[in-house]
Amino acid sequence: MEVVVLILKIYLVFTICVMLIYSVRHFTFTLNRLFFEQRAYYQDIVDSELKKVTVIIPMHNEEKVARQVLDLLVVADYPADSLELIPINDFSSDATQEILNEFAKLYPFIKPLHRYEGARGKPAALNEAIALAQGEIIIVFDADYLPPRGIIKDIAVSFSDPEVGAVMGRVIPVNTGANLLTRLLDLERTGGYQVDQQARYNLKLVPQYGGTVGGFRKEFITSMGGFDSNILAEDTELTYRLLVGGWKVVYANRAECYEEAPEDWEIRARQVMRWSRGHTQVMFKYLWPMLSSEFLSRKEKLDGTMLLFIYTIPIILLLGLCDSLALFFLGEMHIIAGMIAFIFVGAYNTFGNFAPFYQIGIGSLLDGATARILLLPFLIFNFFFNTWYMSRGFVDAIIDMMTGRIAPWQKTIRYRTSGTEVAEQTKGVTR
Repeated sequence: MEVVVLILKIYLVFTICVMLIYSVRHFTFTLNRLFFEQRAYYQDIVDSELKKVTVIIPMHNEEKVARQVLDLLVVADYPADSLELIPINDFSSDATQEILNEFAKLYPFIKPLHRYEGARGKPAALNEAIALAQGEIIIVFDADYLPPRGIIKDIAVSFSDPEVGAVMGRVIPVNTGANLLTRLLDLERTGGYQVDQQARYNLKLVPQYGGTVGGFRKEFITSMGGFDSNILAEDTELTYRLLVGGWKVVYANRAECYEEAPEDWEIRARQVMRWSRGHTQVMFKYLWPMLSSEFLSRKEKLDGTMLLFIYTIPIILLLGLCDSLALFFLGEMHIIAGMIAFIFVGAYNTFGNFAPFYQIGIGSLLDGATARILLLPFLIFNFFFNTWYMSRGFVDAIIDMMTGRIAPWQKTIRYRTSGTEVAEQTKGVTR
């Protein structure tokens, strides 16, 4: 019994150390974003010879949103002779195919890809579209996104730097007024992009390509054999592939695009589990290659390691709570100490996009949307919600690794219902 108690106490100390390390990391990012010089993006570059760009939009049963994203992309501020759009109809059973064919008749640079054979899911669909793409730069938008007119140029211009392998823009929810969940997700996005991503870019650490509202070089992904269709987080995998290969990943805070955030807690749970599962798959595959890469500095390897382990934190905390309860019932922890440990764990992080409340608060301040700060107390619900579902995703990834099970791709439900609703959401987007 003494050995068991000792192990439990050691794990509790380990949990507290992990929390403190990640707290310092997040707090450092917050201070950098608030008080230090901000690293400039490539927006001031003027290039008369714009690169050929292929925009890919994966779609599976996207009749609710397909017209809106295409309507915005066909009026993009980018030369038509240097732009190609490949919307992917990925095993759709609704009117997605008809909508894409309709746009293709009107615009010769729209070249739909209809997939009804082969592997399903975003990585497999991207691989097939990339093989057909004529552009040297691939830019990806999810079907529910509302891209502004200038965003393609804002993303593409950075590839004038021959060391840049991928660029990530900023994602902003457009349906924040739907309910409490969408408002909380708006807070998460604010902290995650306005502070966390920008600070990592400032400090020359590891800004992360996010799979949409971003671009990458076609030559790189084709030379690597395309995306691994068995990994759910193809964006995180691309980030680490690039880093290990000596390429830069940059963050463009001004390249803003608008998404439809999940409006249902069950849909959000599936999304969080998918992210956690896929991210953990990448951790197993790329931890050692990243640590042994000759192209990364020590601080990049440290930040890259902490980013890879970010989805292990919820299960570490969950086990830490169970550890505290076990010590209490074994008579090895007084009730006051136990309550302090529980409150510390609960208040430590608001987990959304791994941004504690101070990152979200500063992000809201920088956005000039300080009224959002009134919602900060509600993030405690998100903390426990995400801790549970991220832990489940982590366990699923462990089972996948041990059994060879293939993780299925799950589509996120869309909520738009009318053209009037879209018109309201897209006010100012096309400027």
